[in-house]
Amino acid sequence: MLETLCIAFAFTLGLLARRFQLPPLIGFLAAGFLLNAVGPSIGLPEETGPVLRHVAHLGVLLLLFTVGLKLKLKPLLQAEVIGGGLLHFVASCAIFVLPARFALHLEWRDALLLAGALSFSSTVLAAKVLEAKREMRSFHGRVAIGILILQDVIALAVLTLAGDRVPSIWALGMLGLPLLRPVLHKLLDLTGHDELLVLAGMLLALVIGGMGFQMVGLSPELGALLIGALLANHPRAKELSDSLFSLKEIFLVGFFLEIGMSGLPDMPALAFAVFASLLLPLKAALFFFLLTRFKLRARNAFLSAVSLTCYSEFGLIVAGVLMPEWLVPLALTVAFSFVIAAQLNRISHGLFERYEARLVPFEQKGHHPDEQPVVLGNARILILGMGRTGSAAYDRLAEREPRLIGLDSDQVKVAAHREQGRNVLYADAEDSGLWNKLDLGSIEAVVLAMNDIESKVIAARLLRRHGFKGIVVSHAMFSDEARQVSDAGADHTYLTMTGAGIGLAEQAHRALRESSEAQLSTQLAEAARG
Repeated sequence: MLETLCIAFAFTLGLLARRFQLPPLIGFLAAGFLLNAVGPSIGLPEETGPVLRHVAHLGVLLLLFTVGLKLKLKPLLQAEVIGGGLLHFVASCAIFVLPARFALHLEWRDALLLAGALSFSSTVLAAKVLEAKREMRSFHGRVAIGILILQDVIALAVLTLAGDRVPSIWALGMLGLPLLRPVLHKLLDLTGHDELLVLAGMLLALVIGGMGFQMVGLSPELGALLIGALLANHPRAKELSDSLFSLKEIFLVGFFLEIGMSGLPDMPALAFAVFASLLLPLKAALFFFLLTRFKLRARNAFLSAVSLTCYSEFGLIVAGVLMPEWLVPLALTVAFSFVIAAQLNRISHGLFERYEARLVPFEQKGHHPDEQPVVLGNARILILGMGRTGSAAYDRLAEREPRLIGLDSDQVKVAAHREQGRNVLYADAEDSGLWNKLDLGSIEAVVLAMNDIESKVIAARLLRRHGFKGIVVSHAMFSDEARQVSDAGADHTYLTMTGAGIGLAEQAHRALRESSEAQLSTQLAEAARG
């Protein structure tokens, strides 16, 4: 009964949220609170059922596993990640602990635990937002994910030190996980491309990563993420991530429902959640300030900070294990922060454009090693976005035009292209600072091949704003998106699916013509012999 109503409520309110241009997850949260409110009157239990609880946990594990599949751990061990993350945690605890101690009249231990819970950002929400915007491997995405991983490690330490459960001696064996990489890679090689691949992903994420870490007293969430990271360099990592996508999305609905169903708030809980939500800008400002101290440019510091502007579901874990009386207030606080963060992330690029003049002065002198100036040389054609579409366009153009260069915001992808002999540099086309310093003197045409429509619109607008008079060509999935890019400054837009259909038709026509010519040659040869 409960699970059936969960599906109905989640779909209805998720659809309603989308109608108001809100992320569906806000509707799922609302569905959880609504079920909690009306549940007793229709005979539902006061607590979430075991099925929903397990589904929610599986969704979190699968999400973190797929995040791990996209991670390269070495670039995460950077000063801005470790230094920025640790300094933010210490400063946030200092900010929250005094109100918790004196305004809420908590003991110092509980005040520190509550302050720590509010210091963390949601790995689930941030990863989901970055993944949806295809920014997981962008510079600001890598910084945000790196800080979240650091927070997960700190969270594990907090639970260990404050709780009664201590990791077993076997937990030390997890230090040898890198030695398992060849075995895990071989396991993935043996699977095919069908349901066995999905099962392999679930085995790695839920059994080896989740249950394996839990059995030795470690966080199953951290285990799922680390197992995924061990497979990040495997050639089929993306295929595995894609195969788990729908399953992960369905399970995550249960996670957001469970947050909403944690309990109904009273007035003190509502007041606490509102007050904590009002402090979110302070949380974001602190992240932005600290990241700019590590020489991140204003744009990347801002986008990383916005990704981290929310409270963490870890607060619910702390409450459930160590402070059960704070479960409902923290659940409401997390829900409010998700609503605010989802909206902020939806318009984050536009927000930076609007306030760029005020944010840039916070930059430090010099360049971060990952943000060195870009020089295009004598290139005649510039391709922005070197995914499948950009790579295909590059290879086709390279047959006729040697003066060609591509830009992409994924450093791993850039390195792979350069190994294959393509002239590709690391840069983010949505960064207005890039165009302020970029010399486009020799560029005559620009191809917009990024996946996200917002990225194409911003890049086209920035090109025209900075005086580019050449040709701008873009692809789009839908006709309304094509109009947006054209309005932003693109000269020509092509619908991806229409182009693919035309290509197929040309290939079929060419094959038929070659077949007819072959048949005619055969007939003429037979006639000549006769």
